[in-house]
Amino acid sequence: MGELFNHNLSLRPIFISISVDFRVTSYKLQQRVMAYFQMNKTMRAIYITLFLLVQLNLSGQTTQMELVNKFGFSADRFVGADKFGFYYFIKNNVLFKTKNDVLLAYKNLPLGQITKVDLQNPLKVTLFYERFNTAITLDNQLNETLKIDFSQLKTPLVVSKIGMASQNQLWVFDDISRQLYLYNSTNGNLKAVGTPFSENIKFYNTDFNYFEWLDDKNRWFQCSIFGNVEKLDYDLDFDTILFTDNECIIYKKDEKIFAFGKNTKKISILEYGNKTFESLSYKNQILSIFTKREISNFKIKIP
Repeated sequence: MGELFNHNLSLRPIFISISVDFRVTSYKLQQRVMAYFQMNKTMRAIYITLFLLVQLNLSGQTTQMELVNKFGFSADRFVGADKFGFYYFIKNNVLFKTKNDVLLAYKNLPLGQITKVDLQNPLKVTLFYERFNTAITLDNQLNETLKIDFSQLKTPLVVSKIGMASQNQLWVFDDISRQLYLYNSTNGNLKAVGTPFSENIKFYNTDFNYFEWLDDKNRWFQCSIFGNVEKLDYDLDFDTILFTDNECIIYKKDEKIFAFGKNTKKISILEYGNKTFESLSYKNQILSIFTKREISNFKIKIP
């Protein structure tokens, strides 16, 4: 932008052209100079307006966080909360589910570390053990209802990404073919959706209808259960993605926490005083922040 305000420098080519070509009349010179300043004035206004809009979008508005409650908590990893108000956490590689005086547990130590827990359907919680290429589904009492060894399918897969989809299906991403599939847990059918991925996946999220991901070029995409792939216009500058669902993306940049509304494309800064936390989750306008000692629940409004 600096060259727009340096009139002498920008006009120098005009005067050099005039000194070389004597056929350029003073009238033409006057017209060129007037056109230059008119363009300069217009472009300056456009650039200033765009600059202010970008700065406003990047800085965002501040969202106040209203503390609802907090309580002591000891776990290795906080998973999240379901729509019935139960909290899920992992301690010593055992999954726990708790609310008030209720405490349920599920463990399957021979399968190694729990890689992911999907809570979209509290009546069918899904666990993934990446080391043994195995998924487990649990009922609402954390009783095992199904075990899927992806190495034993008719078309064996090496799964690294997984999530619940609609109609008793699972999103599964195969590392070998780099293909996204829908696996029907009722009849065992496997269906490829979309085309093989050309870039690596840095971050992903699933819901019943979409598989959403961020590639290593920081581009966001989503694939529907019908195989339609769409590029998403999420232009975010972040250090770490902390949480995402079908409503928002919560991320960290320069030790500040931001919330991006997927529908509005607006960004707000979340005012959280304690900068140190292990993880967080968001559901029904409640942001749950987990530290090594407690869980704090805040009511917030995503922009």
